[in-house]
Order: sequence, then C-alpha cells, then structure tokens
Amino acid sequence: MKYLNKVKKIMLSKRIKRYYKKIKKIVVEYKYIVLMCLPFILIDLFTFILGSSIDYVNYRFYVPLLFNLIYIGLFVGIPINSNKIVSRVLYIVFGILFIIMFLVNNVYFSLTKTFFDFKLMESASEGAPYILDTLKNCNVLVYIFFIIIIFTFIIGYKNIPIKKKNNYKNTSIIICAFIILHLFIPITLGHENKELTWSSWKNPRNIYITFNDNNKSMKITGIYEYTVRNFYMTFLKTKEQENQEDVTFLEESYVSKESNKNKYTGKFKENNIIFLQLEGIDKWLITEEDTPTLYSMMNNSYNFANHYSYYNGGGSTFNSEFAVNTGFITPLSYNKNAYTFNKNSFPNSMANIFKKLGYSVNAFHMNSGEYYSRKVNYLNWGYDNYYGLVDMFNYKDKSYELDRELILNEEFSNLMFPDESNFVDYIITYSAHMPFTNTKGVCKMLYNEDTEKKIEEMNSKIENEDEKIDSLEFTEMSEEECARRQAKETDYMVSLLLDKLREKDLLENTVIVAYADHYLYTIEDKTILDKYKETNNNLINNTPFFIWKDGMKKKTINKVTSQLNILPTLLNLFGVEYNINNYIQTDALDSDYEPIVFFNDYSWYDGNVYVYQGEVTNGKTISSENLENKNHFITRITKKNDLTLKFDYFKKNK
Repeated sequence: MKYLNKVKKIMLSKRIKRYYKKIKKIVVEYKYIVLMCLPFILIDLFTFILGSSIDYVNYRFYVPLLFNLIYIGLFVGIPINSNKIVSRVLYIVFGILFIIMFLVNNVYFSLTKTFFDFKLMESASEGAPYILDTLKNCNVLVYIFFIIIIFTFIIGYKNIPIKKKNNYKNTSIIICAFIILHLFIPITLGHENKELTWSSWKNPRNIYITFNDNNKSMKITGIYEYTVRNFYMTFLKTKEQENQEDVTFLEESYVSKESNKNKYTGKFKENNIIFLQLEGIDKWLITEEDTPTLYSMMNNSYNFANHYSYYNGGGSTFNSEFAVNTGFITPLSYNKNAYTFNKNSFPNSMANIFKKLGYSVNAFHMNSGEYYSRKVNYLNWGYDNYYGLVDMFNYKDKSYELDRELILNEEFSNLMFPDESNFVDYIITYSAHMPFTNTKGVCKMLYNEDTEKKIEEMNSKIENEDEKIDSLEFTEMSEEECARRQAKETDYMVSLLLDKLREKDLLENTVIVAYADHYLYTIEDKTILDKYKETNNNLINNTPFFIWKDGMKKKTINKVTSQLNILPTLLNLFGVEYNINNYIQTDALDSDYEPIVFFNDYSWYDGNVYVYQGEVTNGKTISSENLENKNHFITRITKKNDLTLKFDYFKKNK
C-alpha cells in the first residue's frame, strides 16, 4: 500500500511538472502579448484609481471590463498580425493616442473632478494661458502613473513579434469580433427608460445613450470607449437638422425686444438674492401654526397667489431648477429630461447674467452633485460652485436630510455669504420629501427628537429619580401629520437662515425668492389633497411663490404665474435690461403681462378659464376669438421652448 502511494505521488509529481513545463512554454512563447497589453491595462486601471472619488454610478462592473478587453484586443491583435513596419506604426499610434488621453483626462479631473470632454476644444484658446499652472497643480500620482505607463509601453514595443507578412485573415476576424461585441456590450447595461422618469439620470443604459455626463459615462465604459464615444458624440454624430420652417420660426421668436420699464424696475437693485426652492412645501402647509416663519414672510411680501409649478414625471424638482435658472422647461413634444441639456448653451441664464453684474453665484443642497447631474448642470448654467453636504462632509447618520444642517453646519453655511461681493445663493431644501411616516426617513428622526424632548419635559417635573421615565409608547403619525412636521423642519431652517443674515448684518440688503418645486404629489393618501386643493385637473399644481425683503408690506398678485415667470420678474426688479424674447415667459409684475400658464398635456389656465385639448372644461366664459388666440399662443411658446432646446439655439446664434 505504501509502495502504491509512493508510485502515485511520483506520477502526480511528474504530471505537475509536465503541466508546469507546458504552462511555462506557453507563457514564454506568448509573453509578448501580455507585455504589449500591459500599458493599455494600466491606462484604464490608473484612471479608475484616480477617479475613484466619484464611484457612485450603479453600473455593472463587467461592462467597462468588457469594453477594455475588446479595445485592448484590437490595439494588440492587429499589430501582432501585421508585418514589421505596420505593427510598430500601429502600436505606436494606439499607444501614444491613449497615453495622451490618459494624461489629458486625469490632469483635467485632478483639478475639476470632471473628466475631459472634446467639447472643451471649442474654448481651448480661453484655457491656453492656464495650461502651465494646471500642470503644476496636478495630483502628483498622475505623473507617477504616467511614467510607469511610458515604461511599460517601451517594453511592449520592444516585444512586438517580427513578421514578414500581414495576416489579413486574423486581422479581419479581430475587427469583425470587435464590431459585433461593441454592438452587443451596451445591451448588457439594461433597458433604456424611454418614458420621462426622474431616475433616468442613474440608469446605465440612458447614461450610455445620452453620454452627456462625463463622470458617469467614464464609469460605465472605461477610458477607451469613453474617448471614442465622446469623440463621436461631439464631432461625428448626425445632428437633427432644422428645416427652413423651424429656422424661420426661431428667428422670428428671438427678434430683439427690450424689457419694459415699470414701477417695479430696479426696486431691488444691488441687493443680494437668495432663491429658496422649497421641496414639497405645498400651499396648505404654509400656516401660522406649522410654518410660522414662512407664513410671516409670505404675508409681508410680493405674494403671487395664483402660482403654478410645472409637474412632469421626468424629475419635477430639477425641472423647477431648470426653469428658474434658464427660463425654459422640459420639452413637451419629445421625451428628454431637463437634466440632459447640460451641454446646451444658456448665455442668458440667471447665473450668467448676475455674474456679469459682479455677483458670486453658488448653489447649496444636502444631496450629492451627481444627483440629477446637478454639478454638471449648475456649472453649465454659469454657477461658481454647486455645494452638496454629503459631498463635503462625512455624516455618520442621515441627519444631513434635516434642512437645519444647511445652516447649522457653519463651515457649509459660511460659504453662502462671501465677503468680497454681492451674492446669489440658490438653496434647495429636502426635509419635506417622502416618505411621510414616522417609521422611517425624516419624519422618524423628527418624531424621535420630539419624543426625547417630551421625556425631558416630563422628567423635569418629577422630583423622584425612581419615577422618571426612559421612553414613551410609540404613536403612529398619519401622512398629513408627518408632512406638516417635516414642513416645520424646513421652516426652522428658514428661521436659522434669517438669524444668520441678521448676525452678518445682511438682512436689510438681501431679497429672498421662495417657491415650491411642486405640489405634494408624493403623498400616498390623495384624500388629504382633496381637502385643500382642486384635484380633478392641472390646477392641483397651485403652489406658493413670494418675493420677500425685510420691512416689506404685503402685495398680493392674482395674475397666474409659473416657474417660467420667476427669472424675468427678478431681472426687472433688479433693474437688468434684457431681451424679453430670450425667455418663454415675461415679467409677471409688468402691466402688459398677459397671464397664462401651460402644463405638460398642453392644457392651460389664464386665471379665468381652464382649457384642455383646445376646449374650455371649467371656469368662466371666453370669446371664441380669445380662445383661439390663446390656444395659438400656447402652441407657439411650447414650440419655441422645444425647438430652442432641441437645436441648441443660443449656441448657434452667439
């Protein structure tokens, strides 16, 4: 038995040695392939390491890996099947091209936290004077990795096999396999959201198709596909062509027309501005009991009592941001989310206009800049910075969802008040966001906080230590109770903001523009809305909007307005002369303003009648001529909105 075991061990040992020799022979024989592939592997690996700080996209890891494999197979497979001269030329071309792209992408990312975009070539002359400073201030790891890649590339070059003839058969197979796999790999990213949904910004397939967010695109593709597709989308993709009718229509729509001067012109000139976009603060939530600060402000302001927030399924919160900042709205005639227009040109955005006047312009929110691609969009609109609490601070719990943190986090809130210039702050709240239950989310945090306070109050009245209580029986709150409590948290933040302005001696020269992003459509129990709103048509979108300054007296404006009126109204109040036709709507305080709002199904409301599919469904009477004129007006401005965005009108007509 011992002899048999010894024989088996000897045979196994011989077999292992035989396999080892075979493997060693294969490794030695084909090591040139590994060495030729190594610099290309490192280019993507090092880019992944240097860009790891933005690892937030919910993508499948194997997709960029597959893209890398087919590109590296192409870069190495064709040279090793080519003759001596062609193989070296091709390897050098592929290598130098992507070594340069590695350097460009990672130097740019090191300073901007955004990967390079070929679109930047259009403004290369503007950045040329800063190239040396950029290279000096770059992350030193970029240069260390760059040297390693160069070193491995030289080794790979020296190991290219010498062949006398081109192997066209193998080359054809490699190219065909690359094309087939390149068409197949994107399918593994999942299904595209073809309908307008708020979450399309994080759907990997949508990201790949639109390819308009550089960081997300890099994460789901890797550097090789990113470079090729970014080049294609920038320079080669066939743009949708305007027909002559569209061209003529847009030219007529943008004929220069100066804004009217009225008794409100320049009333707030040279003041600071704070835009308060109030998440979910529906009109019925602003009460003296629930939100005393907002209630007091609204009752001492220009109060636009007939205001409507445009709602759509493609991200109503961001849609309000888009409308207020640019004067445009999500397209009605084709499916494209507002946050996908981050490569369009918006020279007349709020930020660009006030920056020309010497203001610093910054945005503040609790959420990360990647959400709705906010950071990309805000920079595109001309903002100096987009600040997200979760990007800047490492919270151990979810207390960042409490609006108070926007102010109580002093390092964060101090960024709102620069010393050297007037400022515009765009502050987006969150606490009144769903869910509306005290078993999770914001309402749970607030319920626990309120319960602790009750226990403290009760115990303060009890002298005997043994009789003091540690807890109270859990009481489930209704959705309405939670909504009101969460709104109260937002109101608390607003009171803190006013205190901060007062503390910094800024209250007297700061204007606050407050409005809700949408009505509280996220509440599950719709009977709550039935108690407070008209719910059988789009008039449910009625929301608060007011412009407040310390010491103001209330003035109620009953003309209907929407987010599209906010920017032109503010421009006039700050004495800014502008072309009325650069926006979809006009100054709501102008005596010539013809009040009307439209909704995503083309219905409209003018304060007198609500019209759906061209017909009056409720309201007072309207003449057939007036009805026809207003139907035509809605058709014209929605067409102007959609074509302007589709053809990037302002970029073509600088």
